[in-house]
Amino acid sequence: MSADLVAGPVSAVEEAVAGDERHLEPPSFLAAAWLIARKDMIVELRTRTALLAALALSLLSIVIFNFAWDPTAVAAIDLAPGLLWVIFTFSGLLGLHRAFGVEQADRAMDVLLGAPIPRTAIYAGKAFGNLALVLLVQLVSIPAVLVVYNLEFARVVLPLGGIALLAGIGLVAVGTLFGAMTTSTRASELLLPVLALPFFVPVVTAAAQATARLMGGRPVNETIGWLKLLGAYDIVFVVACGLAYTVIADE
Repeated sequence: MSADLVAGPVSAVEEAVAGDERHLEPPSFLAAAWLIARKDMIVELRTRTALLAALALSLLSIVIFNFAWDPTAVAAIDLAPGLLWVIFTFSGLLGLHRAFGVEQADRAMDVLLGAPIPRTAIYAGKAFGNLALVLLVQLVSIPAVLVVYNLEFARVVLPLGGIALLAGIGLVAVGTLFGAMTTSTRASELLLPVLALPFFVPVVTAAAQATARLMGGRPVNETIGWLKLLGAYDIVFVVACGLAYTVIADE
């Protein structure tokens, strides 16, 4: 009887210790990436610094180009694709710099790097947060361009959403890496666009070409080649930039 009384508390203690050990296990790759992305999105929704700046830049650019545009010289279908993706590029840069810059004030990045999670999970979490910001800006910019320039909305809005997703992944993959590289430098706001913009050229070119064909009334299958180029770019640079970040983070 006494042995049972002793075994009961001991087994209970062992179960509690095992539960604590399970609780202290580091999160998985996806869980860690989601926690980082969720934290960044909550901070941005509370401060709305980069989001409001990117939205203001997008809408202001659309309005300025509309007043400067001469419809007798350039058709709206010819102007809108290039305008849309120029806005996409420069508004995206505003958020890419903030992703790692927000961690520098209290040296929170040192704590994050010391956490028992893969370096690639940090990169993935920051990239997911940046992608959410870029897509939110595009969610406002694409309908605004279609409405302001009186272009067909219903037929192209869903294909444009797919193009925006593929282009956003490519932009964020490269921009997040260069944002991490430049965030601790003195002229980080200047260095980020200088380093990143050349790598954005394939993304903007492919997205603009696919968008021009959609807005011109061409069938969707004529955009497949450009979409494959965007997809290939995304795969190559997501993998390459994720691996490169593991080296940069340890420097």
